[in-house]
Amino acid sequence: MRTLCASTLIGEFFVIGFAGLVAMKGDLSGTTVWTVCGIAMLLSVLLCGMLGRPGAIQIGWALQIALVLSGFVVPTMFFLGAVFAGLWWASIHYGRKIDEAKARWAAQEEQASAGPDAA
Repeated sequence: MRTLCASTLIGEFFVIGFAGLVAMKGDLSGTTVWTVCGIAMLLSVLLCGMLGRPGAIQIGWALQIALVLSGFVVPTMFFLGAVFAGLWWASIHYGRKIDEAKARWAAQEEQASAGPDAA
């Protein structure tokens, strides 16, 4: 799960940066745009390292909601935020399934390597 979620977060890092460039064309100051974008970009990178800790998934959902809401500043972000929210859900959902399959496979390998006397 961590690999899929981290990949999604790194993709978001770049999208947030590009959205910041687009937002600069609006009537917001550059300082405001890059403060908000910088915090969101930093959060997306820090979350990559925090994915194994409690609460990281919930913080990731908050970031997804913030990305969708950023559509009020850059309208394209309504779509891109929804796409990344879907990717975030898929990363969590399918990542857990992959982790469960890996654990089952490792248990089977351990039993097979123990030999017939272990059973």
